[in-house]
Amino acid sequence: MQITTSRFGEVEIQVDDIILFPNGLAGFEDHRHWVILSDEDNEAVAWLQCVSHPEIAVPVISPRRFVPEYRLRVSRSQLTPLQIDAVDQAYILGVVSRSDDKLTLNLRAPLIINLDRRVGRQVVTIDEQPVKYELAGVTSPLRKSA
Repeated sequence: MQITTSRFGEVEIQVDDIILFPNGLAGFEDHRHWVILSDEDNEAVAWLQCVSHPEIAVPVISPRRFVPEYRLRVSRSQLTPLQIDAVDQAYILGVVSRSDDKLTLNLRAPLIINLDRRVGRQVVTIDEQPVKYELAGVTSPLRKSA
């Protein structure tokens, strides 16, 4: 299956690569089908690309890559729709944004993806994680941000 993207041009994906976010993402509630694309210019970053809107892509990273002590604390009810049976089914990503020429990571509202079922959800942590955690030492610029 081919999808068109504004950052990567035409991309070949498999239908099984598509991740369903039944509630969408914050700011993109009506966009439910996404795919994760790697960024050849920055191995730390991936892009959550909306399948139906070529211009919508969100930069994401694994929070533990930059915050090794990061622990996700959410209510069980937030995980129920994901049908996660084992911890290794959960893939956690944080949304990256630019703030005053610095890159920040939202640790308060991560994305949790059940890799086996190809379903994801953006959750809000029950503890006081920072919304804008500055990513020190990230030197590679992001492509044009979403």
